[in-house]
Amino acid sequence: MLVLRLKAGETMAKAVTRLAQGALRVGDLWFTMRTRAVESASDEVEEFLKEKAIPFEPDRPLTGRSGKPWRIDFHTRTPRRSSLVSVLSTGSRGASRSMAEHVLATWYDLSNLKVGPEALQFVSLFDDTMDVWSREDFNLVSELSEIAHWSKPDEFAAKLAA
Repeated sequence: MLVLRLKAGETMAKAVTRLAQGALRVGDLWFTMRTRAVESASDEVEEFLKEKAIPFEPDRPLTGRSGKPWRIDFHTRTPRRSSLVSVLSTGSRGASRSMAEHVLATWYDLSNLKVGPEALQFVSLFDDTMDVWSREDFNLVSELSEIAHWSKPDEFAAKLAA
């Protein structure tokens, strides 16, 4: 909520102009902090999977042990293994940690899918084409998932097939 307070001697028109400028700046911040890069990175990953003829299901809904529904970017199926892939992509260093924490929570809640005869592999695919990720972000998800880097797509494909 944005609140307008008139300063002593200030005209209503000037105050409303200040409020409008504030609303524009908030909109700019929201637009900048959005993870718009995720869509384009996911589109690139989808094209890559098609080129490599790796069968996949995009935007797969799964329910975790907590009962919370999670959306997984890709569920791939190769002859040797099925994998769940989360794409971590953002242009904002500030958003990178919360994105890694979200993926960690996802993998933790779905960890029961990693065991059994139909065990799934979890892959966290970092879009490292922008330098926004810290070592801590990689370490955060590395205990529960395989780490892949979008800058090395052939290694990513090998992880899916292994």
